[in-house]
Amino acid sequence: MQIVIASGKGGTGKSTVAANLAWSRAQEAPVTLVDCDVEEPNLHLFFPGGHTDTPVTRLVPAFDSERCTRCGDCGRFCRFGAIAVLKDRVLFFPEICHSCGGCALVCPNAAITERPISLGRIEERHPLPELRLISGVMNEGEAVGIPVIQAAKEAAAGDAAIILDSSPGTACPVIETVKGSDVCVLVTEATPFGLHDLKLAAEVVSSLGVPACVVINRSCGDEDETEAFCREQGLPVFLRIPFSREIAAVQNRGGLISRDLPDWQAAFAGLYEQVIALAEVQR
Repeated sequence: MQIVIASGKGGTGKSTVAANLAWSRAQEAPVTLVDCDVEEPNLHLFFPGGHTDTPVTRLVPAFDSERCTRCGDCGRFCRFGAIAVLKDRVLFFPEICHSCGGCALVCPNAAITERPISLGRIEERHPLPELRLISGVMNEGEAVGIPVIQAAKEAAAGDAAIILDSSPGTACPVIETVKGSDVCVLVTEATPFGLHDLKLAAEVVSSLGVPACVVINRSCGDEDETEAFCREQGLPVFLRIPFSREIAAVQNRGGLISRDLPDWQAAFAGLYEQVIALAEVQR
């Protein structure tokens, strides 16, 4: 069972929901929490401690100047503009290479091989006996994080219960995280920006054929427009987290409301059961 926690915009409390959902579930059964926000992973802040690292690499072309005749086949093949064949040399731009390997296949002189370069790493922690935390971390300056997300998901593959914390927004990293999952929890807030971006996120998840539900964070009781949209789209609202000074104080010190405040462990355990039921109904 793969549950994705996503949001249309940053700052809605997506990682807060993911961390608390995982902690509450770990009190009852094994669960794996995967931080797929590889540009800014932060779940380790809720679960500090030692970790092991596994490097993530990708293949890029290496050009043999002795064999290369600068025929231009590789440059014409590359649809991303990563190779430019000039009269006297070949220019390669690794930042926009998608590591497809096609340039090596079309080279008539076997002048292109592939070499690995570092893209990031996978960090693994075991903060609780029943909780496994996997964090994808992309190297600073890298432009493409999809392989790191894929490596993080592969590291969790086969585990019985997996919670994936997506990056915010609706771009390629979110799609890579959501695709193949069983259900998606969309975290929003009752503001105009929150509703606007919830609509975008809901559209993306729907296009991927993944059933979804909603958590409203920082609820002040004035989310009529948000709830109306959820009803129109058939998105059940499973949890409301109030705009509370007490909750904010726990968050500010890096705590977990499911652990530190009465009743919230049961609330997140109930959220987990509702999400699982939704996924089972939609199968």
